Amino acid sequence: MFIRSYQPADLPACKQLYTELVQTHRELYHDEMIGAPDPSVGFVNQLQQRGHEAFWVAEEDGKVVGLIGLIIESEDGVIEPIVVAKTHRKQGIGTMLLKHVIDMAKTKGLRFLNIRPVARNRNAIRCFHRAGFQTLGFIEVFMDLRGDFVAEEGLKIHDKLFDW
Repeated sequence: MFIRSYQPADLPACKQLYTELVQTHRELYHDEMIGAPDPSVGFVNQLQQRGHEAFWVAEEDGKVVGLIGLIIESEDGVIEPIVVAKTHRKQGIGTMLLKHVIDMAKTKGLRFLNIRPVARNRNAIRCFHRAGFQTLGFIEVFMDLRGDFVAEEGLKIHDKLFDW
């Protein structure tokens, strides 16, 4: 297992990984409308906007099994996306990807490194916390204007109860 720079030949595997990421979000939120009808378009758009040098992959036995990207905004970095193939999760690959990008961010002299997981992705949040992402920087809240979002209850922040 090793981490390397993204190469154009990785496109099919990375599109599949991005599709798995969107599918995970759909399952977590019981909402098939999350993402585009073809979720892999999201990765293609990011690739076109940021260039291949903003992405790295985890490779095992010649197969791409993980993907991570780094957006640089002045002195800050944002990790987007990060995904490990379902068949390879809970093996430390996500941690390896994070460590690689953390090292890259330090080398580039960034001040802060952010990651924005969806609130229901407990496994990802635990992984990020173990990797050192322990300072809560911002909170995004939304209002369901249609009234059809299926929320879970019981997340308390600053003595306020939120659905999530």
